[in-house]
Amino acid sequence: LVNQLPEANLILLRHLFGVLHHIEQNSGVNQMNAFNLSLCIAPNMLWLPSPTGPEEESRSTKKVALLVQFLIENSGEIFGGDIASLF
Repeated sequence: LVNQLPEANLILLRHLFGVLHHIEQNSGVNQMNAFNLSLCIAPNMLWLPSPTGPEEESRSTKKVALLVQFLIENSGEIFGGDIASLF
C-alpha cells in the first residue's frame, strides 16, 4: 500500500516515521517506546470522517495507535532500510 501513495506523501511519511523510529531507538533515555509514541501521535494522524460516540472514537483511536506502533517498529522494512540515513 505504501508504494501506491503519491511520492510527496511517501516522502513525508518516510521522514515522519524516520523521526519517530529515531526517538524510539532512544527509549531507554526518553521513555518513549513505539507504544507511547503511537498513543501521542495516533489521534492526530487518522480519525473518523464524521462525529461518532465516545465508544466508537475510542475503538478507532486504539486501532490507529496499533497501526502507528507497527509502522514505527517496522519503519526500516516499510520505508526502506536506510531510514536512519535521513539524519
